[in-house]
This record gives sequence, structure tokens and C-alpha cells, in this order.
Amino acid sequence: MKHKFTFIDLFSGIGGFRLALGMLDGKCVFSSDIDKWANETYFANFLEMPSGDVSKIPSSEIPDHDILTAGFPCQPFSIAGKRKGFEDTRGTLFFDVARILKDKKPKAFILENVRGIVSHDKGNTLATILLTLDELGYRTEYKVLNSKDFGVPQNRERWICVGTRKELDVKFDFPEPEELAVTLWDILDHKSKVEKISPIALKNLASHTHKIKKSDLGKKQVTVATEIRPSRVVFRNDGISPCLTAKMGTGGNNVPVYVEKQRKFTIEECLAIQGFPESFIMPNQGYQGYKQIGNSVTVTLINKVAANLVKLL
Repeated sequence: MKHKFTFIDLFSGIGGFRLALGMLDGKCVFSSDIDKWANETYFANFLEMPSGDVSKIPSSEIPDHDILTAGFPCQPFSIAGKRKGFEDTRGTLFFDVARILKDKKPKAFILENVRGIVSHDKGNTLATILLTLDELGYRTEYKVLNSKDFGVPQNRERWICVGTRKELDVKFDFPEPEELAVTLWDILDHKSKVEKISPIALKNLASHTHKIKKSDLGKKQVTVATEIRPSRVVFRNDGISPCLTAKMGTGGNNVPVYVEKQRKFTIEECLAIQGFPESFIMPNQGYQGYKQIGNSVTVTLINKVAANLVKLL
């Protein structure tokens, strides 16, 4: 079966990029991640085990591809600001992204990172990345996008950078924000009794409930609580989830709480809030599962970005 395009999935996590581009009839020809738990989830869904540490994999062992995708970790560049581009990235995981772009020369790439990369190291990190991509022959466009503007009720801002080979002479445009048609009320299971919060968290929550403001959502109100500590609880009841982060895997109180039901969001609910289909398999149901979801890209957002890119290639 011939596919429209091929892509590689670096720092693949649980496969958010793979799902998003697969929906556009793309074929994944290589994936890589070092997290054993994420790799188990990836295998459970795609029947392929990602390769290990990409920094130890020569470019010659990576298949040719049309699009490179990577949600790479943001690290300080040891000599950032020296304006040496590619050389400045050595010792970081972005260096391996750049190395593969240099050696394989795919038509395009999609990179994802936290919004803080824009101001990281007083802007030196982003400047080095953009200079490097320019040196490697790519025209780049970047923007901070929010998942709530692309089909899922989650307030999640992420830096997205898209590049195309200069010789293609094309101009990429980011998708326009959409009106949200799905709220937390539509996603959460209102009858579920699982994932009850601890007595301590329940006590902390009760001491702050007077802070909850009335919502205009009427009967479809869902109040969400995060950062449940004696001195602080953050509430949200506008139908949108707070950002799901990898910190959900470091302790129970970091998982968002459905206040009216006095329970944590379930793994399945968190997957839906990240745009994963109901058929997605999550073999690790504990905090490792929550961590993997928080580390993932939002599938719907990446799908809409990729759709705009693929039509240019």
C-alpha cells in the first residue's frame, strides 16, 4: 500500500505525532525514545518497538523520509549566544535533530516544545535553533499554539516550529484557531467512581471551596482543581482542562480533580483531553501512564498543523 508521505518520529513518547500524521496517510519509517514505559505503550499500539537513544544512532541507519517530527527536550546550550549555529547545539538533544536534518535532508519537519523555549536563556536558545535550521537549508515558521483552539478542551500552550526545504519554495501557514465544540462535560465520565482522592487532598479541597466562582455553563458545569495543597488550590470551571503535564506522574495531587465527583481524572479521560482516540491502549495505568500522557503532544493540534504542511509537499 502506497502512502502519501513518509516520516520519522524522534523522541516518540507514546506516539502522538505518529497518530496525527498517520491520520493523513503518512507512513512512519523510524521511531526513537529512551523511556521504557513509553516504549511499551508505543509497542502496544503500533506493534513496533522504538529504537533507543537517538544520539547513539548514526544517520546512515535512519531511513530516508519526507518529514522529521520531534518533541525534543529543551536544554541549555553551553555556548548559546555565540552565533555559531550548528556548532552551538553540540551536547544537546537538539543537536541530533539538526544532525539528522543535515544528513538526510527531508523535505520538511515539525518540532514541538514548551512555550518557554521562546524566552529560554534570554532568547539565545531559540536564536541558535533558528540560525541552525537556516544554515541547514530550511525556511522556518514558528508559533505558540493552544490545544483549546484545535479541537480539545485543554489550556495547553506549545511552541510549534515547521520548516520546509528552501528549494521547495513554499510558504507554510499555521491553521487558524477554531471555536471549541467539545467541553470537559462531554469528555468526563460523570458516573465513574474510580480514582478517588486521598482524605488529605479532600480536606485541602474542602477548605478552599469558597473560592469557586459561579460558572455560566449551567448544568454542564465541571469544576477542576489542581495544585491541591493546604495553602493553595487552583480552580477552573470554564469547560476547559488545565494543562496536563508530566508532573501528573510524580504524585496523586498533580492529577486534575473533578471537584463535583471528588475524584481524579482517569487515564482514559486524560487521553481524550490530549486528542487520543478511544481505541488507544495504555498498558501502564499508574502514575507512569499519567506522566506519559502529560509528556505527549496533543494529537488534534499536530494533525491540523501537519495537514497544512503535507499539502505543500
